Amino acid sequence: MSDLIIVAFPDEATAFAAGKALVALQKEHLIEMEDVVVVTRDDTGKVSLHQSVNLTTGGAIGGGIWGTLIGLLFLNPIVGAAVGAGAGALAGKFSDIGIDDQFLRDIGQSLDKGGAAVGLLIRKLTTEKVLERLEPYREKGRVLHTSLSNEAEARLKEFLEKVPPLHMPHDQLGGGRK
Repeated sequence: MSDLIIVAFPDEATAFAAGKALVALQKEHLIEMEDVVVVTRDDTGKVSLHQSVNLTTGGAIGGGIWGTLIGLLFLNPIVGAAVGAGAGALAGKFSDIGIDDQFLRDIGQSLDKGGAAVGLLIRKLTTEKVLERLEPYREKGRVLHTSLSNEAEARLKEFLEKVPPLHMPHDQLGGGRK
């Protein structure tokens, strides 16, 4: 079973850097993710999702390969590749794996303008090593949503969040920033 974690950051640059760091950790086999998405809300309020995997491109490539192979059977690999690529791209465009896009758009609407969030769907991780490598993001984020246990969520919040001063607005999620 995978765990969902959504962490808000005050700006896009920090969120993109954190997402990139997580992908690097996956390449080192310290974390296994099904999905990582950066959600941004620009100064006009428009929400954008920046997927880690472009399903349309992946579908076109896979469809092209399968189409070529099937086309070889019918002695017309070029037509087979074209039809396969088109079908694969279409299938990829309408596929939604990982975190639900509408849920992420709703999260994006809750961000302050100019803010961003990183959504992760994690299968497993080496907690100590991952936190050690994510040290540059300590006290720079705010946990919006998790499916973690209460203890694990508290530990993540302790790592990512600064404790705001009493009676002062928080810098994220409607905390007074315009």
